[in-house]
Amino acid sequence: MNLALNLPLIRLLVVKDWQLFQKPLAAHVLAGLFALGLLGLARPWAFYLGSLLLIVVLVAGSCFAVSTSLLEERKQQTLAFVMSLPVSPLDFTIAKLAGGLLTFGVPYAVLLLGTLVVILTTPLPDGLVVYSLLIYGHVLLAYCISLAVAMQVQSEGWNIFAMIGSNLLVNPLIMLLGQIDAISVPARSEDIVWSLPAVGILSAQLVLSICTLGLTAWWHGRKAAFY
Repeated sequence: MNLALNLPLIRLLVVKDWQLFQKPLAAHVLAGLFALGLLGLARPWAFYLGSLLLIVVLVAGSCFAVSTSLLEERKQQTLAFVMSLPVSPLDFTIAKLAGGLLTFGVPYAVLLLGTLVVILTTPLPDGLVVYSLLIYGHVLLAYCISLAVAMQVQSEGWNIFAMIGSNLLVNPLIMLLGQIDAISVPARSEDIVWSLPAVGILSAQLVLSICTLGLTAWWHGRKAAFY
């Protein structure tokens, strides 16, 4: 396998993805900021409505980033044009992973930072910082799994199943966190407590996300052809 990368072309492919999807992603950010505004009211009805809307926005943004950067391109057969360029399967893999992480990561980072600011600057309990980071960690892992499946599997049905299935697991995660006293009890207090279960769950989410992307890059990039 040739490990030499065509960095200028990779950069162009990444920029292309960003320019195509930046406006819809901006709409996702605006919806997320509206949800954060509801959270900042620190009232029971606003908190539940805002948190639900925020999770929906995060899940929708994750699915949108995968479907538009890979699934829609396959439908429109733009890969045939990419194959006519001096780009190797490894170049294409790196460009798609980088482009996907960019189009997902920028709105994700903005909303993550916004969530922390809202929690720390409003009457909401500061202990929600740890709880919210665990939710964001799951969203990141679900996105990485969806992106990996989309890179490897051509079936649209399986891709949709992977996106929906991985993101819907956020509901069991919320129920699980509510059953762990070391996480749920501090979440209602003003203390930011990094308990052993919280550190373990977040560490597992980050490690699995990195390993998923690394394995995808290695497996897909080693191919001698695009398929």
